[in-house]
Amino acid sequence: MQKRRQKKIGQVTSNKMQKTVVVTVERQFLDPLYKKVVRRSKKFLAHDEKSECRPGDWVWIEETRPLSRRKRWRVVEVVSKTSSTAPVAEGIA
Repeated sequence: MQKRRQKKIGQVTSNKMQKTVVVTVERQFLDPLYKKVVRRSKKFLAHDEKSECRPGDWVWIEETRPLSRRKRWRVVEVVSKTSSTAPVAEGIA
């Protein structure tokens, strides 16, 4: 019987590698001693077969077999895209 694969949602931080994206997943939990909500983030390398993800996109990632030394996740779907309109740099007169 196979174990259920973990799924996480996170934001794409970098896509500078070929077919690989860095996804930052944030979680919140209550500190047991101080009873304060703490935020922690972790970066995962995920396989992006079609190279469709851009920095700022929100994606679902799923656990998979080891694809390389650090890459053990793959992008399942892009939840929301970022507006890819970057401001045009103006020339100095």
